[in-house]
Amino acid sequence: MKSIKVTILGKQYPLKVEESEEENMLRICSYVDERFRTYREQLVKQPEATVMSLAALSIAEELFEARNNSSEMEKNEQHTMDRVNKSLEKLLEQIKEG
Repeated sequence: MKSIKVTILGKQYPLKVEESEEENMLRICSYVDERFRTYREQLVKQPEATVMSLAALSIAEELFEARNNSSEMEKNEQHTMDRVNKSLEKLLEQIKEG
């Protein structure tokens, strides 16, 4: 494990990550910081906890949409593969009969 420090909304947080995950974690933290800062700019009069909560909900919404889209793509791919397999089975039957 490797110890790193990340900064989100101007506050440093220590994290322990696998060395192979360090770069990915830094990108994730940078993304979260950017989203929090965007919300901070839009909600100047709101408490920090409200800003962070709303930004976290927005990020979670993105995650759920991405998961849903991925699930839909997998269903479409499976449907396509089923059609291809049926077509191949018919072709093999025709070859056997021919």
